[in-house]
Amino acid sequence: MKWLTFISFVFLLSSARSRNLHRAARDADHKSHIAHRYNDLKEETFKAVAMITFAQYLQKCSYDGLSKLVKDVVDLAHKCVANEDAPECTKSLPSIFLDRICQVEQLRDSYGAMADCCGKADPERNQCFLSFKVHQPDFIPPYQRPAADVICTEYQDNRVALLGNFVYTVARRNPFLHAPAILGLAAEYENALKSCCPESDIGACLDEKVQCLLIKERAKLIGVQQQHGCRILEKYGERTFQANKLARMSQKYPKAPFAELVKMVHDVKDVYHECCEGDMVECVDDWSELVNSLCSKQDIFSSKLKPCCEKPVVERTKCIMEADFDEKPDNLPSLVEKYIQDKEVCKSYEAGHDAFLSEFVYEYSRRHPEFSTQLILRVAKGYETLLDKCCKTDNPAECYGHAVEELNKHIKETQDLVKTNCDLYNTHGEGDFLKGILVRYTKKMPQVSTDTLLEIGKKMTAVGTKCCSLPEDKRLSCSEHYLSIVIEKMCKKQESTPINEQVSHCCNELYSCKRPCFTAMGVDTKYVPPPFDPMMFNFDDKLCSAPPAEREESQLKLLINLIKRKPQMTDEQIKTIAGGFTAMMDKCCKAADIGTCLGEE
Repeated sequence: MKWLTFISFVFLLSSARSRNLHRAARDADHKSHIAHRYNDLKEETFKAVAMITFAQYLQKCSYDGLSKLVKDVVDLAHKCVANEDAPECTKSLPSIFLDRICQVEQLRDSYGAMADCCGKADPERNQCFLSFKVHQPDFIPPYQRPAADVICTEYQDNRVALLGNFVYTVARRNPFLHAPAILGLAAEYENALKSCCPESDIGACLDEKVQCLLIKERAKLIGVQQQHGCRILEKYGERTFQANKLARMSQKYPKAPFAELVKMVHDVKDVYHECCEGDMVECVDDWSELVNSLCSKQDIFSSKLKPCCEKPVVERTKCIMEADFDEKPDNLPSLVEKYIQDKEVCKSYEAGHDAFLSEFVYEYSRRHPEFSTQLILRVAKGYETLLDKCCKTDNPAECYGHAVEELNKHIKETQDLVKTNCDLYNTHGEGDFLKGILVRYTKKMPQVSTDTLLEIGKKMTAVGTKCCSLPEDKRLSCSEHYLSIVIEKMCKKQESTPINEQVSHCCNELYSCKRPCFTAMGVDTKYVPPPFDPMMFNFDDKLCSAPPAEREESQLKLLINLIKRKPQMTDEQIKTIAGGFTAMMDKCCKAADIGTCLGEE
């Protein structure tokens, strides 16, 4: 995405004192990274973040086992604070943590091939360890909360250990969740304990408050979103990551000066690098600095930040993330005059290509909070392509004179698609919406396993559930954001196991263009169904006797398998067969001999 080179130029202009320069200067003042970060975070937070780091790498280890590793690192921090020239003190923090992991006895017995990572040099060693992290692992049993009075006694007698156990429990189940989010959840949990432990019915109070926190669900959702951000940074690079953030932050803070937003985006990118690489100590320290910086400038960013910035530091992030978009400034002029009608457009573009386009993204985004960032990036790409073509002609103004019509056409197509899908969801309900997705996506990629197609269909339906209940001006942004996460995850999986040519083509598209590519994808005409397997259509009395949810799932799998046999099947043919199937079920589930009836039918 050529236009994204604008970021590098803008940073040279507006971020001469960029975060990298800040960090280089700051780190030059500290021989020891660990001493510096320990002094920044103080003992309690440093210990908590060390526990998070070890728990996310060594997910099978017990709390007591990891507590010994945490003590080793804290002891080293104490030593380095006293003498920054002491052995090991000049090592980077990731090296200190990974060295300690590689000294764990019988590492190979518990983690198998992960132990081979210890033979690699940094940073490859870290990348190797990251690849072994397991999201929501099934080898960890479901969390069982101790009795309410036990929790409160523990909290009063040994608060640090109780909260340490909390961050351990969350971190090992969510190895990609960034440490600031885990500390935020821990603060909310502690607030619930403070509120409930003096109550007469502690259990009822905790049930209500902890249930309202939705810790498990929120940890999973935030983790998925942060993992998506890391994926963008890793696969598409810093420029795409920053462009996406610039569009989003311009929407959220439309009154903020352009230069301030660009600097903030750059800082977010730097901190994300640390968090995505598992360097949670620096991630927490620098994220705190970033939030403090935002709060120190809240007057120029947004009036919505004030309540958030009055909270304790660890609770600010959640509040800031969930804060409403600020209102657009009054009387913003139309962009058509500056970017289309102005006779000097090509002159401005050629004189400062990157700066010109970057400001276009900022100006366009702050005027359109209702659009997705992906749509805004597509608009910017289309505008750049147009200027590249038209500015080489004898009459550029005539060439790009129809740009607004073309732009509006694409925007309307995107808006219509969201409207059609939400109307379908709201009119026919979740069940029919899911069936429609399964039919479309089984035709697009019939090679995918039945279970995986059902999983993708359920995730896309969940996007409909979440977004179609919102006000109309929030639906587009919501749906394209969450669909991008589902599609990106699917594309990552297909890198190791390619599905078909058209899926590979869409997965290699620009980040902002993937969703439209998948939407436009048709039936895979090169697909040859495997030989007929009667077991794919095995009707037995379980179809009648199973619980409703299980019965529904079996029927959806039958639908997928039917499409896999005949991907070219029309909607009318599918309706006819589905009607026949429903009639068969109605008849046979009432019959004396269900198995015989199903066989005959």
